[in-house]
Amino acid sequence: MLTFPNAKINLGLNIVEKRNDGFHNIESVFYPIGWCDALEIIKATNFSFTTTGLEIPGNSKNNLIIKAFDLLYDLITIQEAENGFKNNTKSQIAIHLHKVLPMGAGIGGGSADGAFALKMINEIFALGLDTKQLQDFASRLGSDCPFFIENTPKFCFEKGNKFKEIELNLKGKYILLINPQIHISTAEAYSGVVPKKPLISIQEIIKSPIKEWKGVLTNDFEENILKNHLKIARIKNDLYDLGASYASMTGSGSTVFGIFEKEVEAVEKYFKDCILWQGMA
Repeated sequence: MLTFPNAKINLGLNIVEKRNDGFHNIESVFYPIGWCDALEIIKATNFSFTTTGLEIPGNSKNNLIIKAFDLLYDLITIQEAENGFKNNTKSQIAIHLHKVLPMGAGIGGGSADGAFALKMINEIFALGLDTKQLQDFASRLGSDCPFFIENTPKFCFEKGNKFKEIELNLKGKYILLINPQIHISTAEAYSGVVPKKPLISIQEIIKSPIKEWKGVLTNDFEENILKNHLKIARIKNDLYDLGASYASMTGSGSTVFGIFEKEVEAVEKYFKDCILWQGMA
């Protein structure tokens, strides 16, 4: 089975309060976009996990795809036993990930990989998990992983793992993402951020025309990050200069996106040494 785990962007991001468990409650709109990895999972004679594309740092055991498989392993072995495949060996599966989405970019690439793996394994082994059950498993992988189970625009709150349906359709708009290949650590992202409840809810802001979002639909991470990384600030300004209806950093950065009425031509000449993606919403 072959699927294409996609990225998402944050339309607004408010850091509302710090939780007792050390995490933060947030408010944001997650919107899926067409920039994708490629993930193939099949039954095989030997367990394997291979990758191509962008190099993935760290131990592969920490990859969310492997963690997704490990989460469902007990259910897989029960299903196999019920179907007569009684053995004491690990279920055999071959996984290949072609990594296109840059890591640590604020676009949820790793989370999407893990969530899509859960959905694929559920189907391949006929585990019968419904959407709510898949979301519960996804929440064990990471805060924004559950979003990618349904993979539709949502207002997200608490740790980013709780959702409300929203009416938002950017169909016909072009989205341009610029990743300047600057790593923003979690510590840096939260440095100087003072949690506060917004005066106007993101849910209300997005009901207004996109051109009215500038200066109102904000990302709380931007203030310090743009101050410390002038290249990111320039990218945002350049997107407006190119005609973006709205531009913002997504997540904790460093990727910046712009929403346009039409495709931006020859975009590579404006953003050298950056990773780019452009497509229709």
